Amino acid sequence: MRFIRRSLTGLFLLAVTFGLVAYAGNMVWQAIQTNLKKETQSRPVRERVFAANVVRIRPETIRPVLTTFGEVRSRRSLDLRATSGGEVVWLADTFEEGGAVAAGELLLRIDPANAQSALDTAQADRAEAEADLRDAERTLLLARDEIVAAKDQARLRANALDRQQDLLDRGVGSQAAVETAELALSSANQALLSRRQAAASAEARIDQAKTNLTRREIALAEAQRRLADTEVHAEFAGVLNNVNVGEGGLVSSGETLAELIDPTALEVSFRLSTPQYARFVSESGQLVGAEVTARIDILGVDLEANGQVSRESAAVGEGQTGRLLFARLESAPGFRPGDFVEVRITEPPLERVARVPATAVDASGTVLAVGEEDRLETAEVQVLRREGDDVILRARALAGREIVAERSPLLGAGIRIRPIRPGDQAEDAPEEDLVELDPERRARLVTFVEGNQFMPDEAKARVLAQLKEDRVPARMVERIESRMN
Repeated sequence: MRFIRRSLTGLFLLAVTFGLVAYAGNMVWQAIQTNLKKETQSRPVRERVFAANVVRIRPETIRPVLTTFGEVRSRRSLDLRATSGGEVVWLADTFEEGGAVAAGELLLRIDPANAQSALDTAQADRAEAEADLRDAERTLLLARDEIVAAKDQARLRANALDRQQDLLDRGVGSQAAVETAELALSSANQALLSRRQAAASAEARIDQAKTNLTRREIALAEAQRRLADTEVHAEFAGVLNNVNVGEGGLVSSGETLAELIDPTALEVSFRLSTPQYARFVSESGQLVGAEVTARIDILGVDLEANGQVSRESAAVGEGQTGRLLFARLESAPGFRPGDFVEVRITEPPLERVARVPATAVDASGTVLAVGEEDRLETAEVQVLRREGDDVILRARALAGREIVAERSPLLGAGIRIRPIRPGDQAEDAPEEDLVELDPERRARLVTFVEGNQFMPDEAKARVLAQLKEDRVPARMVERIESRMN
């Protein structure tokens, strides 16, 4: 009985299942038929209108700014070399790496013992030469006095000869007396000649003494110069670099001791391509003194220095291209030779040009201009300069018209847009991100900035003032911490 009851229950459930499946299939079939019999209703096609940012072409006079990179150099530097060899016996307190020295300041002294001995010997030799000269002058004076005396003696002998000759003519004298007087006059003339020879010898001795004195003075000057060479002085005010000598060290003649750099006479060198260089050349071929701004970032603080292009390199270096230009910096506090800086050069003005976003111009040099019924038209423009996210172009046919500021693949000629002008949606300028610092983190940053020797005092004070605020710029904090690691 149980078997029959279970069998009947299974048959009943099977019959119910087939019935439900058949009912469901019937419903699906009816739905398909109903859907096939429906007539499709055509909907009217509407033109799509895209929203696009537009800007207006306003011709004006613009001075483009060319951005490149360069290196800060010193226009006035000097290698301090030892002009004499020996032991360094004294060093100035400022003779160290980065030490600031004044013009004419004594920097170091080399052992002057040998040079001082040579100077003393030269002074003694000069004194001896001066004594010889004085003795020769006295000898000449005596020789001249003897010549005067010999002349007087000869004059007296001549008078005596005349008297004897007169007596002989009157018959009261003798021929022997006349001959004796003639011999005496001859002896007097011979003595006068000897005195003249002595005077000539005295004059020659004076000339020799003067020549000897000149030589001794030259030797004395040389000894003084050698003694002066034992001291090294600063030729101009500046900062010392590459100091490689210490007190007690031995140096040789011509050895480089340090490098003296004038931090107030700086310039920046930068390289331009030939087309860029052509923009700064006048019609006469002369280089235009364009304005230059050098910029460097130190711990979140931007340091800037203004200058002017002064000259260009005489030749293109081997393996180089373009032109190397130099610009003098007027005042550059915080800059040091060797700094890698960003250089911005102001070009000559361009007239009747417009500045638009770079996204408004495609690779073929065309823009999408807004025409009638806000439909787009393709127009060609002349791109003159590219500055960051903007371009400077000349399009006289588009003066006063609007163009699409940001092109996309959805926009093209003939498409209708809904222009969005800059004044339609006023957006607040984004504020700089500010963060709050815990006391430990703030103390670490302050300690690092205070211990930085390369940061100018003005920039350091400005950074410390910002770090004392409750909220600090996140960008500045990231830069300081990146240099701490």
